[in-house]
Amino acid sequence: MPLRCVVLISGTGTLLQALMDAVARGDLRASIVAVGADRKAEGLARAEAAGIPVFVHRLVAGADRTQWDQELTDKVAAYSADLVISAGFMKLVGSAFLGRFAGRLINTHPALLPSFPGPHAVRDALAAGVKVTGCTVFAVDEGVDTGPIIAQEAVRVLPGDDEESLHERIKQTERRLLVEVVKGWEETHG
Repeated sequence: MPLRCVVLISGTGTLLQALMDAVARGDLRASIVAVGADRKAEGLARAEAAGIPVFVHRLVAGADRTQWDQELTDKVAAYSADLVISAGFMKLVGSAFLGRFAGRLINTHPALLPSFPGPHAVRDALAAGVKVTGCTVFAVDEGVDTGPIIAQEAVRVLPGDDEESLHERIKQTERRLLVEVVKGWEETHG
């Protein structure tokens, strides 16, 4: 049985595309059974074009966060996911989601955690003047980018790098690293 994955996104879906391409090449035996987003994201079109079911679950300003979290949990659980992949999903999940998918929820981050957690990791790394940054795949816990590290890879900061150029190089590494982690997950949990 292929590993059943639900992928959560918020943007263009380049991490999702890397996973879909790896499945299409036969590098992953995983099956992406659904793609969810917290808003109408460009990446949803990638999934729809591949025939993957999609859903949008918005968190409206002022809404009950606990209720939103439970509804997201129910939507993802309906797909009987073995692994939930937060691939650029820019919302923190709550206790219902973490409880349901404990040990089966992974995320990527464009820095070598624990350095530069949060939404501006690339900008923060440049501001700190580091010569090396990178990306991390980690198991999600209740903190912000604090879960156990599964894999990391370094990316050199080049002279003249700005946030966009550095982030693009990190994303290239991040895509490959995520596929490697999911492949490893298949081998150890499949």
